Amino acid sequence: MPIMTSDSALDQPYVNPTGYVGFDTITSQIEHRLLKKGFQFNIMVVGHSGLGKSTLINTLFASHLIDSATGRDISKEPISKTTEIKVSAHSLVEDRVRLNVNVIDTPGFGDQVNNEKVCEPIIKYIKEQHSQYLRRELTAQREKYIPDTRVHAVLYFIQPNGKGLTQLDISSLRRLTEIANVIPVIAKADALTMDERTAFRDIIQQQFEHYNFTIYPYQSEDLTEEELELNESIRSIIPFAVVGSEKEISVNGELVRGRKTRWGAIAVEDINQCEFVFLREFLIRTHLQDLIETTSLVHYEGFRSRQLIALKENASSRASAAHMSQTSTSMLQR
Repeated sequence: MPIMTSDSALDQPYVNPTGYVGFDTITSQIEHRLLKKGFQFNIMVVGHSGLGKSTLINTLFASHLIDSATGRDISKEPISKTTEIKVSAHSLVEDRVRLNVNVIDTPGFGDQVNNEKVCEPIIKYIKEQHSQYLRRELTAQREKYIPDTRVHAVLYFIQPNGKGLTQLDISSLRRLTEIANVIPVIAKADALTMDERTAFRDIIQQQFEHYNFTIYPYQSEDLTEEELELNESIRSIIPFAVVGSEKEISVNGELVRGRKTRWGAIAVEDINQCEFVFLREFLIRTHLQDLIETTSLVHYEGFRSRQLIALKENASSRASAAHMSQTSTSMLQR
């Protein structure tokens, strides 16, 4: 006798078993598998040289993951002809949770005299990771766990010029926001006063709206009211005004992560001085999994659909051309 099912289990009333069954342990089973497998997170940093990209990444993960080019006069360095892509892989463990982090650096971005095509290698890299994943997914005997090198987050560093986005920022953000989760930050925010930061952020937010950039986090009907409120509060302070530091300094007899300047001490975890804490909370503690899922369900899915449609159209065109050729040959033989 066939079993009648509903279109959605959510439409059915709850039924409480009369005895203990044990399916409540499924969350523990999932947790065990996830802990065994670990998590993959790929983060890209984009911005001019000297904006503290490496330092901020190291500060975010409280680990020395990538080296910065400190101590060198960038103006005397040979100018790179193109933007490079450098990937460094790391495995971090915190309370039994293993996070495999790929940091994708983009040295040379914006350092050329002509920056017209400076974003091309970055766009190419992001799309190539989608393409590689799709190829592995479509193989007849695909792997149990496909290695994920897709870019989950792009930290875009904005110069603290007090004026707003440059033409390079506008052209780069226009393209990057179409294919990845972009999180803009105001780099080296201690170069601006608090009032200057507020005014600068207002200008940039107006530019985001004017150019219709889709900045992460996105609006979604699937979100709860609490999640919508959280995202709205996050959007209100994007771009985050940040300062990074791997060093510990003494402030009022207490060791804190920060750095000293001519004007005093900057404690990076003091929310009254910069928004590093808000960025870390958002990027790692509340939205890390969402960044990974959004990359898969939004950006990769869109890429996948376009590629499969193109393959289908090409196959149809070839079949049509072959049919026409065959028909022409038959007519000539008559």
